[in-house]
Amino acid sequence: MDKRIMITAVCSTLGLISASGFARAEAVGRYECSVVGAVSQEPIGDKEGHRITGVQYSCSGMEGLVKGAVYSGSSTSEWDGSQGVYLSGGGTVRAAGGLAVTQITEGKGSAVMKDGKPAGSESSGKALFKFASGTLAVLSGKMVRWETKPMGFGLFSIELTDDSETVAVRK
Repeated sequence: MDKRIMITAVCSTLGLISASGFARAEAVGRYECSVVGAVSQEPIGDKEGHRITGVQYSCSGMEGLVKGAVYSGSSTSEWDGSQGVYLSGGGTVRAAGGLAVTQITEGKGSAVMKDGKPAGSESSGKALFKFASGTLAVLSGKMVRWETKPMGFGLFSIELTDDSETVAVRK
């Protein structure tokens, strides 16, 4: 094959790839959340900063399939200083004509500092819609990636994207 043709083909392919961008996970939705009540922090006692943290929260669906829905959730995580691992969590999504239940399957977090003070945490992981019905039925069995970001004292957002994995769930 002629060298110019080969170079043209490679450059054209690279141009098409860069023009289309990299594949992104499909957005499922976004919540804006508030911590409900006090965050519980139980020292484990083996070393400074090692603790179990529990939090309850309430969210409003702002975008995507969860727009207009209300999400009530909770999570329990183990923290060693500024790094955390989610042990359990999930919640219930209520929408007009629909209901869903989520379960966190994995997650990690890290503390966010602003001006030398704790400003919340950022975390990410995976969750499973173990049950969904009515207007939310399309979510049944769907695995999603979640990512949280602080929005102010006691406030945070949750972004959900499709993990392209569907799990068989009880009907």
